[in-house]
Amino acid sequence: MTTDLSGTTVAFLVAGEGIEQIELTEPWQAVQAAGATPRLVSPQSGEVQAYEHLDKADTFPVDAAPEDPAAYDALVLPGGVANPDALRTDAQAVAFAKAFVDAGKPVAAICHAPWTLIEADVVRGRRMTSWPSLQTDLRNAGAEWVDEEVVVDRSGPGPLITSRKPDDLKAFCGALLDALG
Repeated sequence: MTTDLSGTTVAFLVAGEGIEQIELTEPWQAVQAAGATPRLVSPQSGEVQAYEHLDKADTFPVDAAPEDPAAYDALVLPGGVANPDALRTDAQAVAFAKAFVDAGKPVAAICHAPWTLIEADVVRGRRMTSWPSLQTDLRNAGAEWVDEEVVVDRSGPGPLITSRKPDDLKAFCGALLDALG
């Protein structure tokens, strides 16, 4: 049985385009099903464009800009290649993600999403996984990269949850809900 997470608000930080849709929608639905409130946060106002790999998929309305990390209990960083690549070049988005880690709040990143955390300089000494092509980037930033379905690192101020790809979403969502509960 899932813990009731009523009163918990989870930020999903995305760029304007290139979000891997399933890496947004499955954790979103898991958070909602547990009673928490997901909010789509983006430097871009209006709507954002998700993709199914390289093909355009659905658009999603943005709820807020990345301005108030204190308003949220946790952060989810969906992947895709273009999404985290754009986020890591946005100083406001990077600062928003860093604030969650610094505050000890749960942060969950899947696929290419750890790029944003590398830019925030919060992966040093952390055990993580990602899409395989990021392993050198993570190691160069001081993380211990492993090839596992889901990794929950509790060595920092708060739990850092990472997964490799959409096939890992069940474990990723389970670890996220455990960290929230």
